[in-house]
Amino acid sequence: MANPEHALTATKPDSQVDPYACSAVDERADEEQQRYLISDLCHDLEDYLDSAQVAEVYRAYLFGAQAHEGQKRASGEPYIFHPIAVARILCEMRMDYKSIIAALLHDVIEDTPTLKEQLAEDFGEEVAELVDGVSKLTHLSFNSRAEQQAENFRKMMLAMVKDIRVILIKLADRLHNMRTLGAVSPEKRRRIARETMDIYAPIANRLGIYSMRHELLDLAVRHAWPMRYRALKKACREVIGNRKEIFQTIETAIRDRLKEVDIQAEVKYRTKNIHSIYRKMKEKRLSFHQLTDVFGVRILTDSVDDCYRVLGVMHNLYKPIPGRFKDYLAIPKANGYQSLHTSLFGPHGVPIEVQIRTQEMERFANSGIAAHWLYKKGEESSNESAQTRALEWLKGLLEMQQRAGSSLEFLENVKVDLFPDEIYVFTPKGDIKKLPRHATVVDFAYAVHTDIGNTCVAARIDRRMSPLSTQLYNGQMVDIITSENSRPHPSWLNYVVTAKARTNIRHFLKSLQREEARDLGDRLLRQAIGQLKGKEQEVDPQRMQQLLEQYGLESEDELLTEIGLGNRTATLVAKALVEEAGDEDATHLDASGKPLPIKGTEGMVVSYAKCCRPVPGDPIVAHFSQGRGLVVHRLNCKNMNDPKHDYHKQDVQWSEHVEGEFQASIRVEVENQRGALARMATTIADMASNIESVSQSEKDGLISTTTFIITVRDRIHLARIMKKLRALPVVNRIYRD
Repeated sequence: MANPEHALTATKPDSQVDPYACSAVDERADEEQQRYLISDLCHDLEDYLDSAQVAEVYRAYLFGAQAHEGQKRASGEPYIFHPIAVARILCEMRMDYKSIIAALLHDVIEDTPTLKEQLAEDFGEEVAELVDGVSKLTHLSFNSRAEQQAENFRKMMLAMVKDIRVILIKLADRLHNMRTLGAVSPEKRRRIARETMDIYAPIANRLGIYSMRHELLDLAVRHAWPMRYRALKKACREVIGNRKEIFQTIETAIRDRLKEVDIQAEVKYRTKNIHSIYRKMKEKRLSFHQLTDVFGVRILTDSVDDCYRVLGVMHNLYKPIPGRFKDYLAIPKANGYQSLHTSLFGPHGVPIEVQIRTQEMERFANSGIAAHWLYKKGEESSNESAQTRALEWLKGLLEMQQRAGSSLEFLENVKVDLFPDEIYVFTPKGDIKKLPRHATVVDFAYAVHTDIGNTCVAARIDRRMSPLSTQLYNGQMVDIITSENSRPHPSWLNYVVTAKARTNIRHFLKSLQREEARDLGDRLLRQAIGQLKGKEQEVDPQRMQQLLEQYGLESEDELLTEIGLGNRTATLVAKALVEEAGDEDATHLDASGKPLPIKGTEGMVVSYAKCCRPVPGDPIVAHFSQGRGLVVHRLNCKNMNDPKHDYHKQDVQWSEHVEGEFQASIRVEVENQRGALARMATTIADMASNIESVSQSEKDGLISTTTFIITVRDRIHLARIMKKLRALPVVNRIYRD
């Protein structure tokens, strides 16, 4: 067994100390110099755990030390130092002893031969599930690194839905890795920093753990852009040094004024985090000296009433900057964060950002969801709303992953959900819905209910009719108009911003596509069998079952869907189904086979090529596009006749009764006269056609060419429109693209 105090006096290599770290990060680096021991951890745990639980933690340490014996980190130090450091972070958050045990053992399944079953036997099923939830998928093969990362993330998030402690352990693990990232290569450092900024820091923010979020982001900026980080850190130090007297004057003035009005409050200095400064400079294209909120004051009171009283005092003491007040007390952020924010003109024009909140809100701002463990003794009711918000978010994640088609899609949706710059919109009943900035009517509809989103057709925004793509703003009242016959449209994906809306739209369209693909596949297979046998005939169920087993499919519907989507060829499937020993007819297509009729109602599995835009009445041919289904072209389309394209062609024809509208492209050579475009547009509208798009190019000084994409019912309808346009005096020539 490894020595329990093995290398406990080891120090961190000099190569890991970054001279450009900010003050908070520098402090952590100094702490790492004096190695944190298992004895220190046990001593700290004794403040809030009983002796039996501390003994169990020490037993877990011995188990982990033995499991990781001989393993070293990139810095060269024994690996066990990392789990101890992770456990320390959770100890500072006052997490329960099983979380501490899981932190000490969080890498044993992934990096050692230890099995989950062994952990369950030695430390209980709960600890084993926590460790397994944090462990990566190392025994599966993936097509790419991105897919592997996405699947690992999906596994972790699903474990988090079952137990929120999984993500707290993972965040602590990531935080210590970021603190000691200097030992790895610059390329790996940048990659891990980017992943931290994209995923882990936003999760900490979403759970309200601001102290962890700020440190993660500062460390990420430090490792991703070290030169920029050094320059910003130096600038911050200079500002604080140059304005020290002004800051002291402001603090004294605030304390004296609060004392005059008899308000008990704690006043704190705060300097904006490096990552916040960098992000604001980048987003608003500002220089450091143009920033107005590098310095700030935080005032902590005993009650919400005192918060509003302090706000009045501050606005009397210094003039407020217009448009910079935010009330997160009345309307908390999605993660439960509450505070009053205002910006003031201080002495000598120095801007001051002021945050006013209660002591309880301050504790939650630092610990977030972890406050459930940190202050649960006697104060559990204080963070019930945060617990409720977190559970609602986790419930949304579970629904999102159930509807996501792949782990990559799930990760994309979660990323969207993790970056909310919020707006607040009201329902007609006065309920508040929080949405990300740039959210549209469709996002709001799905936020109300999935069924509302699936059937929405328009909205009344502040009692005015508005289309679904309308962007929403703070304080608007939105009333959704629905229709039972409406359904999600693929174009909605171009403007929705919430993960819930995007996931539900994609799920609906995929379900609809599979249903339409199954129907098309059934028609194609019946047609192929008829061509092979000269007549339609039923398929032998036993033969069908054998073929499904051969293809590795579970049902006949799945096979038909594969055919409809173009992933399998109907002719080959038909041959496999009807071919019998001695059946010579099965190897030849029957010349009497009829082309597949196109009705116009096949949905997403039949599309019409944009290169030639066929309309009913045109001679047509089609080819299969894998995953999309059938793509219909005009018979004389150059893309279908080009020998470079090896298409699997399918004979098709228009059905006797075709439904719907189709797009056609026409070019009009017109004289350059005022009002010519308006006259042509009016003529097209009078012929019961819509203009989908229009573009214009000048041929010479007197003639220009205008291209219209219009909707028509069939070729006859198109011919009538072209005839009407040709009759206009300004039109010299018209032809179809």
